[in-house]
Amino acid sequence: MDSKVFDLSGKRVWVAGHRGMVGAAVVRRLSTAGCEILTVGREQLDLTRQTETERWLDKARPDAIVMAAAKVGGIHANSTLPAEFLFLNLMIGANVVNAAHRAGVKRLVNLGSSCMYPVGAPQPIAETSVGKGPPEPTNEAYAVAKLATASLAGTYRKQYGADYVTVIPTNLYGPGDNFDPMMSHVAPAMMRRMIEARDAHAPKVEIWGSGKPRRELMFVDDAADAIVFLLERYSAPEPINVGIGVDVSIRELAELVAGTVGYKGELVFDASKPDGAPRRLLDSGRLAALGWKARTPLADGLDAMYRWYLKHKVDVAA
Repeated sequence: MDSKVFDLSGKRVWVAGHRGMVGAAVVRRLSTAGCEILTVGREQLDLTRQTETERWLDKARPDAIVMAAAKVGGIHANSTLPAEFLFLNLMIGANVVNAAHRAGVKRLVNLGSSCMYPVGAPQPIAETSVGKGPPEPTNEAYAVAKLATASLAGTYRKQYGADYVTVIPTNLYGPGDNFDPMMSHVAPAMMRRMIEARDAHAPKVEIWGSGKPRRELMFVDDAADAIVFLLERYSAPEPINVGIGVDVSIRELAELVAGTVGYKGELVFDASKPDGAPRRLLDSGRLAALGWKARTPLADGLDAMYRWYLKHKVDVAA
């Protein structure tokens, strides 16, 4: 029997961060859910401004919020811009959660991040590991902000009975990803470098790190489907992981990306560059027990991301 704690039919749902990769995928998924989708661009609403956020939510009064707005980036961006990552994400998280409660929003799904987990957490990582140790140093600022927002949502649940939950997606990739060489995550960064190397007939591509770290990579539309599934069905104080239960090494990922884009040159791993966490695989057993599982194999997802890049490369090449 399909037990829902929140029926989306006829509801008004605000997707905060609808232009980002995850937010856009959530909008695509919600478009089939029989609800009204609310969006607002950053030119109309700066979520780092408390008064603006409160004013907008007091007027819009959605029934539910999917909190996908964030300042995001890969290892380079996180390690070189820690103040921005900490400040902006703290402000966005605090303002949205508090303004949602103030406006009487019944339901909020806050998107956490797998980097919230301690660097030495037992693998696969269970939700009980949150807060049990320091996060990986290269993205500590982002992790601290995400931990704070999850904690804040939890305190509003505890003190006011607000039905706010945190979901923790694994590493996501797919259409709408950020392909900026300095700001992107591992899969799009690799893909862009290999496309450019292929087109320039370069004999080799350099990849940061040893190639040994392992990452769980989830197609963003699968993640969006899981987020909407949990929006309707999950209500508990504890966060819940969203992953696929399988990981690959960075070397294996590089080989898959090379095959996807048709790059035939040598892959050179620069072990002098940071690896990040040695492994990050989430235990998504609680999500699986609710009856959800991912559908998109990594090779198929990379192909979809590549096709999206080819269609939009004029926009993302700047």
